[in-house]
Amino acid sequence: METILQFDKDLFLFLNNLGNSNWDNFWVFVTNKLNSIPIYLVLLFLTYRQFGIKKTLFVLVAVALMILCVDQLANFFKYGIKRLRPCFDSDVNMIMRQVLDSCLHRGQFGYFSAHAANSFAVAIFFSSILKTNRKAVVIFILIWASLVAYSRIYIGVHFPLDVFTGIFLGALFGWIFSKLLQRIFTKKYG
Repeated sequence: METILQFDKDLFLFLNNLGNSNWDNFWVFVTNKLNSIPIYLVLLFLTYRQFGIKKTLFVLVAVALMILCVDQLANFFKYGIKRLRPCFDSDVNMIMRQVLDSCLHRGQFGYFSAHAANSFAVAIFFSSILKTNRKAVVIFILIWASLVAYSRIYIGVHFPLDVFTGIFLGALFGWIFSKLLQRIFTKKYG
């Protein structure tokens, strides 16, 4: 296990130090949750166009419950495993690029990344429920989720293992909730 954690720290330092000040504003923009709102509004509009108002309300409830579950699971892991964020880890905090001082305000534990988990949960959920003729939208939201996930390493608040775990669990929850919703739609609306 120690070998895996050391590799994770080495990979973090490599990826984090690829950054430079020319790109910092872009990655800060990507990592800010509020900047995803226009994308989510477009997904909501596409959902409404495909399903109508009643089913869209079910979708909203499903997404809210999904994000609640993912966030609470992330908190459970963070305070259960207690893996330090890079800015609190003395092995890396003096040689990493810390783009924002916000790491110090986020709490000292970071396993796993709720940003990565939530962005992938939403991406997989909507990729599963929207019609296949929306391939451009699906590709875009998967790319956006990937950018959000990588931004957590770039700005220095998560190790790659935190992010990969978030991606996996977020994708899993997105898939599970999309299947549950489809089952509800089948039972309720035939």
